[in-house]
Amino acid sequence: MAWNEPGGGGNKPRDPWGGGEQGPPDLDEALKKLQEKLGGIFGGRSGGGGGKSGGGRGIPGSLFVVAALVAVVVWALMGLYQVDEQERAVVLRFGKHYDTVQPGLQWNPPLIDEVIKVNTTKVRAATFREVMLTKDENIVEVRMSVQYVILDPTSFVLKVRDPENSLQHAAQSALRHVVGDTRMDATLTEGRAQIGVDVQTRLQRYVDMYETGIRVVKVNIDESKPPSQVQAAFDDVIKAREDEERLKNEAQAYANGIVPEARGRAQRVIEEASAYREQVVAEAEGEAERFKALLAEYAKAPEVTRERLYLDAVQRVLRNTSKVMVDVEGGNNVMYLPLDKLTEAAGTAAPRAGGRLDANTIRELTNAVTEQLRQDAASASNRRGGR
Repeated sequence: MAWNEPGGGGNKPRDPWGGGEQGPPDLDEALKKLQEKLGGIFGGRSGGGGGKSGGGRGIPGSLFVVAALVAVVVWALMGLYQVDEQERAVVLRFGKHYDTVQPGLQWNPPLIDEVIKVNTTKVRAATFREVMLTKDENIVEVRMSVQYVILDPTSFVLKVRDPENSLQHAAQSALRHVVGDTRMDATLTEGRAQIGVDVQTRLQRYVDMYETGIRVVKVNIDESKPPSQVQAAFDDVIKAREDEERLKNEAQAYANGIVPEARGRAQRVIEEASAYREQVVAEAEGEAERFKALLAEYAKAPEVTRERLYLDAVQRVLRNTSKVMVDVEGGNNVMYLPLDKLTEAAGTAAPRAGGRLDANTIRELTNAVTEQLRQDAASASNRRGGR
């Protein structure tokens, strides 16, 4: 007999263990009462009746419990989410910052918490084009690109309403400040790299002050040019500057070729002068030593040495002239000796010598001529005495 079978006392359930004392709790009865309460709350009817009517009232309550359990499970599953390795998630609970979670499988109660994922490793880029004044009051057009990453996702999401728009305004301000302190020539040519470095430093200081959570990775000055209205004039200036650099390079190359040659010639002249000095000194020392040796011989035989010196001197003199005038002692005539003719005659008489006279030959000729002159002078003197 079932525990809740009616009988014996109206609708009061019978005790299966018998007796009037209360036994263990009746699970079916407890479940039935719970269904009746839920049915009363949501519009169900309660009251006596047969078993069929009671069973009919229990079916909607059971479905509601199942639906509620399913809803709870679905709600719990909706709170699961995955944070990738390159991301960080900012959790807001009822609109207020609750936590910043790291990569991995996370859970937060849905409809209560709001999860905002932020990629903290992706390098983002922004490009700006501005027209501004330089330090020397010239107008230039500059195109700049900024590369940045999100360093602090909490500040990026919560501290500033539009951090990327703030970055744009800060970049424009930093660029105008740096270009305003730079001359136009540096802005258009070799100073662009330094401008990028200065803009990056100033821009990072600005975004840190705004607490945007952004870290500036690189600032590049992609292009800097004058306005289109004066582009032709600037092109002429640039061409003139390039011609100046080219001429300087050509002059430097010419100097690099001429200067070493001049230094080489100067060194050669110095070496030749040094060699000539050494030669002259050596010859002088040699002549001094020869004179000392000759002085010793002269002391031994003065007459012979004197005559030898005279003959050597005459030989050196006659070697460089082709005509000799001889003053004959005791006569009024001056004799002329054509040494060139005598040399030619000696060359004809001695072809084996190759037409050249050595010192001995010249000495013999000189002695012969001198002896002939003496004989002629003696004959002339004798003739004058006989008269």
